[in-house]
Amino acid sequence: MTDLLSSSTLWLAVSIGCYALGVKAQQKTGSALCNPLLLSSVMVGALLVATGTSYQTYENAGQLISFFLTPATVALAVPIYRKLDVLKKNLAPILAGALVGSLTSIGSVLLFSRLFGLSGVTTRSLVPKSVTTPIAVALSDMMDGLAPVTAIAVVFTGIVGAILLPTFLKCIGVRNPVQMGLSIGTAAHAVGTSRAIELGETEGAMSGLAIGVAGLLTALLVSAGSMLFG
Repeated sequence: MTDLLSSSTLWLAVSIGCYALGVKAQQKTGSALCNPLLLSSVMVGALLVATGTSYQTYENAGQLISFFLTPATVALAVPIYRKLDVLKKNLAPILAGALVGSLTSIGSVLLFSRLFGLSGVTTRSLVPKSVTTPIAVALSDMMDGLAPVTAIAVVFTGIVGAILLPTFLKCIGVRNPVQMGLSIGTAAHAVGTSRAIELGETEGAMSGLAIGVAGLLTALLVSAGSMLFG
């Protein structure tokens, strides 16, 4: 039994199975609270605790999933290419919006980390919280942050954004599909984009586009900051 629980293949299958159950739950309920990533995380975590399986054992299975982070990053070029005409027509507002969003995300982390006295390594781990996981983990590693903390922060940010952003944006008067999609994608990356797709085709496309643009800008900002401040 111990050998079975330490199998990377088993936990890989469990992760995929739990995520599939989460997708079905969301499709059936239509609720943003039933986010597949949230549900699968809770289910896998509960199983790890119930079976007494260590995080390191599960991490060995996670490495198989992490292997696909690099091609996933490259795949971000696809939505940008597909909506290249939209990008060209709205280049200035898209770049400006993504830049302001990226600066706000990074600035808020630095501000609240100082206010709450967080350590330097924790701060560096949280800085890329609003970009998609492949880019966030790579930036965290570059800054000597903790990749697991970064991954958790990214997931949490995405889930909260997917649940709250559509309602919040409507409350402050944002109705334009392009603005809506750009805001969600910049702040809540892929998890938010899954919600934006439900709102409409334009919202989903712009959110997907924002993932790549905001990710690129955040990487440039973090790299520039690292060079300036050592």
